[in-house]
Amino acid sequence: MIRATALALALAIASPCAFAQQATDTVAPEKATQATAREVVHAKTYMVAAANPLAAEAGRAILAAGGNAIDAMVTVQLVLGLVEPQSSGLGGGAFLVYYDAASGKLTTFDGRETAPAEATPRLFQDGEGKPLKFFDAVVGGRSVGVPGTPMLLAQAHERYGKLDWVQVTEPAIELAENGFEVSPRLAALIAADAERLSRFETTRRYFFDASGAPLKSGHRLVNQLYADTLRAIAEDGVTNAFYTGPVAQRIVDTVRNAPGNPGVMSLADLANYRVKERDPVCVAYRGAEVCGMGPPSSGALTVGQILGMIEPFDIAALGPDDPQARRLLGDASRLAFADRGRYMADIDFVPMPLKGLVDPSYLAARSQLLRTDRALAAEAVTPGEPGWDHAMRLGDDTSLELPSTSHFSIVDAQGNVVSMTTTIENGFGSRLMTDGFLLNNELTDFSFETHDGRGVIANAVAPGKRPRSSMTPTIVMQGDKPWIAIGSPGGSRIIGYVAQALVAMIDWKMNAQQAVAMPHLVNRFGTFDLEAETTAADLADDLEALGFKVKAGELDSGLHAIEITGAGLFGGADPRREGVALGD
Repeated sequence: MIRATALALALAIASPCAFAQQATDTVAPEKATQATAREVVHAKTYMVAAANPLAAEAGRAILAAGGNAIDAMVTVQLVLGLVEPQSSGLGGGAFLVYYDAASGKLTTFDGRETAPAEATPRLFQDGEGKPLKFFDAVVGGRSVGVPGTPMLLAQAHERYGKLDWVQVTEPAIELAENGFEVSPRLAALIAADAERLSRFETTRRYFFDASGAPLKSGHRLVNQLYADTLRAIAEDGVTNAFYTGPVAQRIVDTVRNAPGNPGVMSLADLANYRVKERDPVCVAYRGAEVCGMGPPSSGALTVGQILGMIEPFDIAALGPDDPQARRLLGDASRLAFADRGRYMADIDFVPMPLKGLVDPSYLAARSQLLRTDRALAAEAVTPGEPGWDHAMRLGDDTSLELPSTSHFSIVDAQGNVVSMTTTIENGFGSRLMTDGFLLNNELTDFSFETHDGRGVIANAVAPGKRPRSSMTPTIVMQGDKPWIAIGSPGGSRIIGYVAQALVAMIDWKMNAQQAVAMPHLVNRFGTFDLEAETTAADLADDLEALGFKVKAGELDSGLHAIEITGAGLFGGADPRREGVALGD
């Protein structure tokens, strides 16, 4: 046990307002905007930026006790799964982008959920072959994919961790047994989703009080079942304690016996799950290399396409408030999303023009479409024809991704860097719960349709396949050294959030806090989403004059960034959530 971590958590538990100023607990986090003043956080040698102060503090204590970035990653994720259960946890999946200082190597770990062996292409269709309504598919066992997060944590730690496995799991176990105060954000989300959460007895018992009311902010919540699960994982390892044995059996029973909407997961699906180490996808931008997760994630490819298309333009001179700068970013995003919808999926199942999509000559040709002063007409925004190793005819996907998820960034004293995005997909996932954690609804990231008029849809369901994701954990390299670690939750808007923040830091010279807090303008499919009640909304008239449709609303990102410089580390936490950046 690491006493420094236990002490830090005890202090946080005893003083729930200790982080109030940093975590914006005095306002509804979903309404926090750039008006919520924060300063960039400076640290000398190590830092954690995460979406909940208890998780960030637990990670910092691990680093202070001599652990490295991978040790802290395990602790942060296990605490997030407890205090932010609606976003991520043992029942979900994750992508890790990791820089190992000793070898100088950048690699990625794919802990994305997989479809059960009994899943068919018509998993999300009714008896007439028509796609189900989204939440009819989500709530229950049908949507649950085989979780990957526990195995990702264990395998990354086995390979790169420094402290004992038991040590890095202990902080979350202590917190689960001692209890934590329900945060304002979690309380608000429970209340908003009360009807769906109340459908299942186990979930209802956890998120509602004895009178049947949703838990209120400040309620001390103990999760002994989660502690028991983590203790089993700590003592017996994830293979024995999670992917086989009693926990695995209860996962399968929960999925297959879900009232009204059962799923098809089996014990064999859990036992056969594997994490995959993959090469990062990197795209050059302004002398740096922007690197991230490749397929089944669409994040690094789509962000790379956006940046590659705008690089010929002087975005820096235009500045963040110029409508033309926003036109360039918006239309580059639309073109990239057109390619994403046609070509991007699990590359282990569907051949993809991976190199062609980010080939400089291809992006230069696509960039020519932006050489106008008005928004691209809808008919001009079509998938391109990147170079292929062979021909294949694909249809266009229209699968829906709703925002949830979490992201954290970590840098340790040795220079190791973690950028990890972690999810159970929709808020509270499938709403099914077992052994103290929620189960994901990740399979609804697949296309509900299998074909369109052109051909097969790349992101259609198949046994063992991983659904396409927009998660975009990113490490920017400069001169073979890591410079920026960043990522965000937010469904398919993640791509726009990360792209904007990178442009803010690289072109507009903002620090990490300014970049993650700046107002959002995101365009995926033609309509410009503008963050309401911010200066982004002030650009509505100008963007309409350029030919865009606009819509103002809440854009609930959760960007967490660390900039690595010769003067130390500079971290930023998105004021729209409860997170903080903490260092030495």
